[in-house]
Amino acid sequence: MTRVWILPMLFVLGGSAAATGLIFRGSPGAAAALLLVFVLLAGVNSPLMFPRSIGALEAQRRSAVDGRPVVYWRPGCTYCLRLRIRLGRSASQLHWVDIWRDPDGAAAVRAVNDGNETVPTVVVGNQSHTNPDPEWVREQLSSSA
Repeated sequence: MTRVWILPMLFVLGGSAAATGLIFRGSPGAAAALLLVFVLLAGVNSPLMFPRSIGALEAQRRSAVDGRPVVYWRPGCTYCLRLRIRLGRSASQLHWVDIWRDPDGAAAVRAVNDGNETVPTVVVGNQSHTNPDPEWVREQLSSSA
């Protein structure tokens, strides 16, 4: 559970160190701006950016009932972040599974990606799609409604 916070914490610590150096050089404004950038990077790469993850088995059960896609993701994945940002508010309608928190989710991803934990992997019905175009995911979501 703690490894999902490693990258965001590294951003905060690195930004703090760089900002401290700038303060000692007499540039408090630049230090504040740099620290803000690093804090924003930490926020974007944290699990807080994504809707609350559920277990793979629960996501599959819910998807069978409502027909909405299941998205397997992990923190720090730039492709997952791109998908999440481009989906906007509609991202909360999908079932998100963090493969670092759920071993069943990681196993499901490995099963459809030749043993690799390649994310984002989106499952619609019984079809899996690795790193799909966000517009395609949005179409699948609207067709399931």
